[in-house]
Amino acid sequence: MTVGLTVPEGEAAGSVPHKTMPQTCMVFAAGLGTRMRPLSDTLPKPLITVGGKPMLDHMLDRFADVGVRDAIVNVHYRADQIEAHLTGRQRPHIIISDERDVLLDQAGGIRKALPLLGDAPFFICNTDAFWLEGPRSNIEALVSRWDPAIMDILLLVAATTSSIGVDWPGDFLMHADGRLQKRAEREVAPFVYTGVGILKPSLFTDAPPGPLRLAPYFFEAAAQNRLFGQRLDGQWLHVGTPEAIAQAEHTIERSVY
Repeated sequence: MTVGLTVPEGEAAGSVPHKTMPQTCMVFAAGLGTRMRPLSDTLPKPLITVGGKPMLDHMLDRFADVGVRDAIVNVHYRADQIEAHLTGRQRPHIIISDERDVLLDQAGGIRKALPLLGDAPFFICNTDAFWLEGPRSNIEALVSRWDPAIMDILLLVAATTSSIGVDWPGDFLMHADGRLQKRAEREVAPFVYTGVGILKPSLFTDAPPGPLRLAPYFFEAAAQNRLFGQRLDGQWLHVGTPEAIAQAEHTIERSVY
């Protein structure tokens, strides 16, 4: 199902020379969005509008812009609304992974979607986070950094202190070579996970069916020195609560002047 697309050197802007762009993205849209209440009482969190566009579309548009072919979108809470919203979308091509019966969490959702994801590395993407882009596409920068010989997981990370809507003490420390180390308890970490990354599907081949969290896979890869980070160029906006929407929109508004 998943086929890599190598972009030749000298291609127009938006290309990634000498690298293989993953052609599939796993988009996590199944969560209950409890921190977004009362907005999420009637509307699934991925469809809440920020900056004039549903959060889900912010991320799907970014992946469409770099040429990703397929987006596998898992659904559970108010699944009908998400499916209706995505009807007719051409880029990327939408494939629904139905979790109406059981909410599987992120790793469980990946495990269920493995037949759709195929054998090649794929993107992962939360729908409650986006960023103000720097001079270069951060997704392209992530692909340029990806090295499967030394990495099992590559995460896009942002500076904790300059990100918007971050109400926790960061996630990772980063070594000089880009390896990520889990934040110790009661420690403040300089980098926060942005909700976007590249993973190998082989990590989940032996996972049992059912609900599974994704964070333990990150921490195991870090313990094996195979978890790396690419620093985001721009400003990350985490929109996890109704209050964070106003923060994000204010930041977006200021950025256009």
